[in-house]
Amino acid sequence: MSPRPGPHSRHPEHHRTQRVGWLRAAVLGANDGIVSVAGVVVGVAASGAGADVILATGVAAVVAGAMSMAAGEYVSVQSQADTEAADLAVERQELESEPQHELEELAHIYVRRGLTPTLAREVAEQLHAHDALAAHARDELGITEMLRARPLQAALASAAAFTAGAVLPIGSALLAPVQHVAMATTAVTLVGLLFSGGLAAWLGGAPMVRGALRVGFWGALAMAASHAIGGLFNVQV
Repeated sequence: MSPRPGPHSRHPEHHRTQRVGWLRAAVLGANDGIVSVAGVVVGVAASGAGADVILATGVAAVVAGAMSMAAGEYVSVQSQADTEAADLAVERQELESEPQHELEELAHIYVRRGLTPTLAREVAEQLHAHDALAAHARDELGITEMLRARPLQAALASAAAFTAGAVLPIGSALLAPVQHVAMATTAVTLVGLLFSGGLAAWLGGAPMVRGALRVGFWGALAMAASHAIGGLFNVQV
């Protein structure tokens, strides 16, 4: 019979929520890099433009898109970080001015979660003695260190993922004959989207097939729209 684990044993647990900060930005960036750059390549190719124009337009779309994704993620997540900081500042001030009221408030939270009033009060007192602000941040405001907003991390993940995703349509524009760029880019893009959708679903613990098909559907729709719009023009370069 194996011995029971002692009080100091460690059982490492890996939770997918630890990835939320960068996973959302990376998935969004990769899919946007694949779809938006592929849409530009397909649309320009369908217009009848030459290989040099298609490639130059695609590269410009990569640079502009990566910078836009990074800036957008940074501003968005920084706004969340500012809100968190403002809430924590208010909570810190309340703890200094009305510590007893804040203690009662924390105890009441634990009562609503199912603890008895006596136990809730004891837990609140011990947490206040240890780190009152952290306790209120977690249990009253829902702010934890694991899920805190990290603007720079989100911006870098989004820009890097966008650039990585854009490699697919740019690669097809480089390698495929000019008359087949639109078809090759569409095919490569759909394969890449199915893969990225399945990978993102796997990392998040969701069904892979559903995630792949969901991303692939919207990618196919984007390719069809880009090709249709590009076909309205008759560019000869």
